[in-house]
Amino acid sequence: MKARTVMALAFAALATVLIPGCGQRHSLKEVYYLVGSNMSSNYWKTAVAGFKKAAARYQVTAKVAGPDNYDPQAELTELKNAVAAKPAGILISVSDATVLTPEINAAIGAGIPVITVDSDAASSQRLYFIGTNNLEAGRLGGRRIVEKLGGKGNVVFFTIAGQPNTEERLKGFKDIFSSSPGIKIVDVVDIKGDPGVAFDRTQQLLALTGPKKIDAFICLDSASGPMVADAVKRSGDKSRVVVAWDVNPDTLKGIKDGTIEATLVQKPFTMGFVGIKALDEVFHYPPAHFGKDYSSDAFAPYPAFIDTGTELVDKSNVDLYLAAAAAHAQ
Repeated sequence: MKARTVMALAFAALATVLIPGCGQRHSLKEVYYLVGSNMSSNYWKTAVAGFKKAAARYQVTAKVAGPDNYDPQAELTELKNAVAAKPAGILISVSDATVLTPEINAAIGAGIPVITVDSDAASSQRLYFIGTNNLEAGRLGGRRIVEKLGGKGNVVFFTIAGQPNTEERLKGFKDIFSSSPGIKIVDVVDIKGDPGVAFDRTQQLLALTGPKKIDAFICLDSASGPMVADAVKRSGDKSRVVVAWDVNPDTLKGIKDGTIEATLVQKPFTMGFVGIKALDEVFHYPPAHFGKDYSSDAFAPYPAFIDTGTELVDKSNVDLYLAAAAAHAQ
């Protein structure tokens, strides 16, 4: 009987170790940060939802930091605070690589894993990037513009200048337009994180007629699309093409009613969810050398880039995205 009791206890102990969540790997004392800017936007609320869902699954602590508006200096302050807290890892969306790279490197130097999401700082020592292939996304949007305009027309971009992801998107569009010399870029408007600027500038540009008429308005950030579409809708001119970015509810509504031709869709929820899983792996199985450039190592333990996916959404598939948004809201 005594032998059977000992054996039963041994099996019980083994089972406890093997049951997910019952081992010692995870703890609420493990703290992971998600740092970004424009954190009050729908886009970042979605990313935070993915981040927190993964944290709940892993039974670790998730903390979110960053300004509600576009403010690289405020984001830098939040990053410094996160580094000072000595967390298990940091995800960061880089609003300005010049401003944030030194502190990213300081975190790596302190042995804190840092992975960039959504917007990269490629020249920093971050371990790798999780997010959209923004260059290819821009090219995808560029092909739709060329198709809709028949290879000829005036276009205007709305962007956040200097932010790595929007710069790559713009380059992707320009790559495609280089083969269509009939398409002219009239202006690249820096909204500086304020979508109201996009609305006001669109109203001004809508007044141009004849050879100066703007045929397409292209938004490279999440917030501009609905504002530009609203200005175009008020003008009553249905000949203008509006291309937006992301699945803001108003953007999907604009596609449904025909105000917006299409939007380029990213996966912020996936970025947050996969990001915390990636940090957890690095924290528990750290590299031999933090700060090493693993992109040039054929035997690297990390990828250079995890592409979370991009899709062009128009009237042909917008209902799928509306249904997914409704299901996620439940």
